[in-house]
Amino acid sequence: MQALTRLQDAALAQRGSLIGWVPVCLGIGIAGYFRLRFEPDMMIWIWVAVLALALLVTVRVVSLAAQPVVVGLMLILCGAMLAKWQAEAVGAPVLSFRYYGPIEGRVVGIDRSASDAPRLTLDRVRLDRISPARMPERVRISIHGDQVMGSYQPGDILMTTGHLSPPSGPAEPGGFDFQRHAYFDQLGAVGYTRTPVLRAQAAERGDWRHWIFTQRMTLSQAVQEAMPGETGAFAAAIMTGDRSGMGQDTLQALRASNLAHLLAISGLHMGLLTGFVFALIRYGLALIPAVALRFATKKLAAICAIIVGAFYLALSGGNVATERAFIMVSVMFVAILLDRRALTLRAVAMAAILVLFLHPEALLGPGFQMSFAATTALVVVFGQMRHVDLSRLPKWTRPVLSVVISSFVAGLATAPIAAAHFNQIAHYGLIANLLSVPLMGALVMPAAVLAVCLAPLGLWGIGLWIMEQGLRWILWVAKTVSAQNGALSHVPSPDGLVLGVLTLGLLWLILWRGAARWGGLGATALAFVMWVQTERPQVLVADSGALIGVMTDQGRALSKAKGAGFVAGIWLENDGGPVPQADAAARPGISVQDRVARTQLGDWDIVQVSGKTALAALSGCGGADVLVSNQQVEDPRPCLVLDVSLLRHHGAVALDLDAQGDLRLTTARDVTGTRPWNIHGAPREGQTFARLMKKGTQTASPDPIVALGGP
Repeated sequence: MQALTRLQDAALAQRGSLIGWVPVCLGIGIAGYFRLRFEPDMMIWIWVAVLALALLVTVRVVSLAAQPVVVGLMLILCGAMLAKWQAEAVGAPVLSFRYYGPIEGRVVGIDRSASDAPRLTLDRVRLDRISPARMPERVRISIHGDQVMGSYQPGDILMTTGHLSPPSGPAEPGGFDFQRHAYFDQLGAVGYTRTPVLRAQAAERGDWRHWIFTQRMTLSQAVQEAMPGETGAFAAAIMTGDRSGMGQDTLQALRASNLAHLLAISGLHMGLLTGFVFALIRYGLALIPAVALRFATKKLAAICAIIVGAFYLALSGGNVATERAFIMVSVMFVAILLDRRALTLRAVAMAAILVLFLHPEALLGPGFQMSFAATTALVVVFGQMRHVDLSRLPKWTRPVLSVVISSFVAGLATAPIAAAHFNQIAHYGLIANLLSVPLMGALVMPAAVLAVCLAPLGLWGIGLWIMEQGLRWILWVAKTVSAQNGALSHVPSPDGLVLGVLTLGLLWLILWRGAARWGGLGATALAFVMWVQTERPQVLVADSGALIGVMTDQGRALSKAKGAGFVAGIWLENDGGPVPQADAAARPGISVQDRVARTQLGDWDIVQVSGKTALAALSGCGGADVLVSNQQVEDPRPCLVLDVSLLRHHGAVALDLDAQGDLRLTTARDVTGTRPWNIHGAPREGQTFARLMKKGTQTASPDPIVALGGP
């Protein structure tokens, strides 16, 4: 009875701060939906909705202590339904086969690929011999060759001949799911072209989105013409969100120095811009007595800052990261209009709720996670600092201390998330941020505002020149810091649950009131223990069958020095040891001769064959227990066959040994399940795949899609 009383008292103590738990509960429901390995049918969703309504009704009859629990359960169910609603709302046709032929579409996106190739996103797509009902909503093609990107304008109808494929699944079981990412971007195919891209029709007048896109690219081009080189590309990126001019070397330097967040239009840029406008208007109006004495200048400044922020959101392309930043600053300025404190956990919670309602899929992305992690940590730390007496410090040291603390706290809060998503830790990131962030706020962003204000007078070069000096310094800092020995270290990818346990532990520590909050430290410690104990797959097989990688004492050895470079890079990054593919191929562990690669996992012999000629020349399985091929194996072979047909349906494969020495197989499909974003290419009904195989149980099968051996 006493324990029950304590629980009730602990629950009642949370009242007044429960708003912070609303986005947490919604997030749990959203994450739960995305972790499902099957798509619930409509009857299940009806029962979920009924249960949510029942919980809503129950709130009125349960005790005050139980009400938060009931509401929390209801919000979890609502989060799952919200994710399902979004998945249905964005559904669009996806190309279900490899296509080569004419491609026509309207330009709605211009950027660069990871290989530094210009890239176009097209809508209003037309492909040869594909019906309108099956036509992808959008396609994205990389442009190879010497074609000039400036020749393509927003809204142009372009035509070319190229290769298209369905968005690929994870490069390894449990890896980043590009299929899901592309699905929510309504991207139905990706590919490339090596032939000239022709303008079939000049840009036509479209809706307001097309007009804004046109203005954005026009401004970006004008900035880069006035400020040539990487500095101009950097300026265009932070003013318009167009990063198509940024080279990969510069991007890598920014990432290695932990300054990449300065490139993306997110909370920092939106906060600096709207904060500068707010301060400029507020203190400018204060200089006019007739206005300052009659009007609430602080609220007028807040309204103007919101309007400027909305314009910046539209001009930058309105992506999820910028939208999230705009919502956050808008909530804070609305708090000023309502005479409330702007920087509170309540404001952060409201922003998170709005973002999750608009884009529930954003929860899984590093942008959402890092942005809210940094903001929450800063609000908590500076909230505690209000109780610290700093009056003894000289006044000039206080802003310096504020910058140091904010950079340290934001970097510490985002470091685990960055390490989990990008497998790297920037050791000198604090130094780089201390040398760059103040300049971004005090010089670069105000100069950008000045340039825009002077543009109608033809004098925007003054603002751009000032801006250029600041950006030159930031790029110099990024390149200098990233070039230092030990500037960057790499970590292996954690298990999928690690980040969730870590996040919930830290949120419990922040949001819970009472002594039980310290239990969050236990969950945080558990997450790091799980991370350290995460084991990487011993053998990985690419979904094309063209590459295998085996873990050795020196790192993962690869079967090819060239080819399948994208997959190879992801494997090595996830291992926490990114090296050039050629270096990984030179490691001992795999022997290659005449396009036949051989390796061994315990007592299991594995052979990988590339090309039809090499496959035809191979007798049986070449003495191996497992045969991997980038071709379809038509004839029965006395071993486990992982050919391209099977791999297209089940995705990349991980091979490991259990304690008894049996072969354990895990496919990408095992982890992702069959969901709306990967329904194309899913295994047909009745097709299965072995999960565990004992030595000597593999048998021949005329159908390589049917699993061989094992229970």
